[in-house]
Amino acid sequence: MKRGFGSDNHSGISPEILEAIANANVDHALAYGDDEYCSRVGDLFRSFFGSQAQVYFVFNGTGANVLSIDAMCRSHHAVVCAESAHINVDECGAPQRIVGCKLLTVPTPDGKLTPELAKTQLHGFGFEHHSQPHAISITQSTELGTLYTIEEIKALVDLAHSYKMYLHIDGARLANAAVALGCSFKEMTTDLGVDILSFGGTKNGMMMGESVVVLNPALDVELKYRRKQMSQLCSKMRFIAAQYEAYLTTGLWRRNAEHSNRMAQMLYNAIKDIPQVEVQYPVQANSVFVKLPHDVWTGLQQDYFFYDWDEANDVVRWMCSFDTTEQDIQDFVAALLRRLK
Repeated sequence: MKRGFGSDNHSGISPEILEAIANANVDHALAYGDDEYCSRVGDLFRSFFGSQAQVYFVFNGTGANVLSIDAMCRSHHAVVCAESAHINVDECGAPQRIVGCKLLTVPTPDGKLTPELAKTQLHGFGFEHHSQPHAISITQSTELGTLYTIEEIKALVDLAHSYKMYLHIDGARLANAAVALGCSFKEMTTDLGVDILSFGGTKNGMMMGESVVVLNPALDVELKYRRKQMSQLCSKMRFIAAQYEAYLTTGLWRRNAEHSNRMAQMLYNAIKDIPQVEVQYPVQANSVFVKLPHDVWTGLQQDYFFYDWDEANDVVRWMCSFDTTEQDIQDFVAALLRRLK
């Protein structure tokens, strides 16, 4: 497949990650997380997120989100999220099917919840005919490539806690957000009172495997059993842990995220002044959303793979990855300009 701008899931694996997997592929190790790799990486996560943090490795981002929601909610509960949230749009109803809870979605102009928007769904408490709001879930960076500031996350945490609710972050691209904001993972989560986090690496150079990071000890209740019931318990878990060890200890998470963010800025700067191209949202992480004439973007898809985000309004998404090159950007923009003639 030609290198394109469809998804940061389309890129390969960072060489450092492949090396870490190979290095872990020696001798035998206890299964299901009882190995030395998982023990070491558990301590590593606590060094990044605080001494109270507990990590549960899973196979994928949907598994991480569903296990996080399951830790917060029961079937009569509800989760408030943006209408564009991955848990609402791209997980095939997994939270509803597996946890049984309801998603209360809120339209947003930029993919970001605010306390005012979230409050529109905070009603019906104690009313037995109404699903009980019990958690707020946000995505950082959002599905539209925008970022919550530290202050914005803190305001939503405070809102959730004032209603005795929990705050979850879908951090599939948390590294991109951290480097863009110039903060640590802890400053963006634990220090603000975030209760639980889905922490991804696959979109930023890892091979596979994601994690749930429990930051509020009150939520760390029998999650090992619940993970098993969800078919998210990996037998050879050392190979997930080994990836995270390389990802976090070598600064790979930062280098890869800085690069993909920089490539998105380069792409944005190359197309922002083209009259027929309308950038839809601030380019703050590693994605660029644009509106193009229909025949232009459909024609461009003959040269490069990318997703139409809102086909009815001719909005498409271009994603940059840790392995996107400057030449990739130049060639893509040249192809776009040819289609615009």
